[in-house]
Amino acid sequence: MKSLPIRPLSRDAFAPFGDVIELDEARSFPINAGKCVRYHDLAKVETSGPEARTLVSLLRGEPYDIPLALTMVERHPLGSQAFIPLTDNSFLVVVAPDEGGEPGEPVAFETAPGQGVNIGRNVWHGILTPLHAVSDFVVIDRGGSGCNLEEHFFDKPYRVEYA
Repeated sequence: MKSLPIRPLSRDAFAPFGDVIELDEARSFPINAGKCVRYHDLAKVETSGPEARTLVSLLRGEPYDIPLALTMVERHPLGSQAFIPLTDNSFLVVVAPDEGGEPGEPVAFETAPGQGVNIGRNVWHGILTPLHAVSDFVVIDRGGSGCNLEEHFFDKPYRVEYA
């Protein structure tokens, strides 16, 4: 099994795959008579294809143990997929560049507390992988007709582990 080290999530490192959703360095301004701060336009939500619409869902995920075997990645050709944690628990984000219609070498990130991600349309990625505790998430993605899921199973799994 090939080793896949986990690195900290940062805006720059994740930029080829989508957006990091966090308050740090976000454009903000006061609203509601100064009683609230709006952190504005944190991610590019994409929906395309027949009858496309934006969905907002809640997920509760059980934690995974590290190391773990990465056997599969998926992508959504018709829309982006955002995962915004409702807890301070970190989660694992695995993404891979597209190389001729198949995933290239995956990259693994661990979020810091409060960080979320928006995985761009058609970007290969692992499944939702909470770490350390049961975790709740807001998920924003695409609904509508058409096939919006492709899966790729690796010939040899990757061993996702701390460096």
